[in-house]
Amino acid sequence: MFLRWFNRLILALTATVIPATFLYAAHTCCADTPPHVSLVGQLLIASPEIRDPHFDHAVVLVVHHDRAGAMGIVINVPRVKMPLAQILKLIGETDTDVKGEVQVFAGGPVQPEVGFIIHSADYRRPETRDVNGSVLMTSNSQIIRDISRDEGPKKSIIAFGYTGWAAGQLEDELGRRVWFTTPGDQNLIFYETREKLWETAYARRSQDL
Repeated sequence: MFLRWFNRLILALTATVIPATFLYAAHTCCADTPPHVSLVGQLLIASPEIRDPHFDHAVVLVVHHDRAGAMGIVINVPRVKMPLAQILKLIGETDTDVKGEVQVFAGGPVQPEVGFIIHSADYRRPETRDVNGSVLMTSNSQIIRDISRDEGPKKSIIAFGYTGWAAGQLEDELGRRVWFTTPGDQNLIFYETREKLWETAYARRSQDL
């Protein structure tokens, strides 16, 4: 049901710890509260001690983070390869003679029917979210059509699901060294082999979080 998880993205988020308006909400805070440090655009690197199978040696791109909570997409857990023609058929496209296939990733355990595409900055739509300038995110079926016509981004990661944190939860996990961080370098995100991504990112981790 590709069309469903693209078109119902915002609606689906209302049932999670992240408010549906998070994509557009302005950051607000009171004068007597400490400034919030956003990790949007950073990579979270799972501690080697994590035993949760969803996050064992996971690398997560943070796409939203404010006082209300955080959201990220796991980018190094491949699920299955799917022909582009099959994806187009599922979203109602009649031209299914397209060749080639794409790797689909498990983006996280929350809302696994919801699709996200992390991609390079050479492609943009009105609803595209700028993650860190060189890495963007689009959740719209048109990007699949554009990819199939060689009109999409040069680099992309198609993922189902995401991981979310309630207010203060990510900060607590960072303090307990559940996660380490490193800047979301597009070479790490798009070009490093998925088998080596955790190891390479872990070697670049920040020591003081």
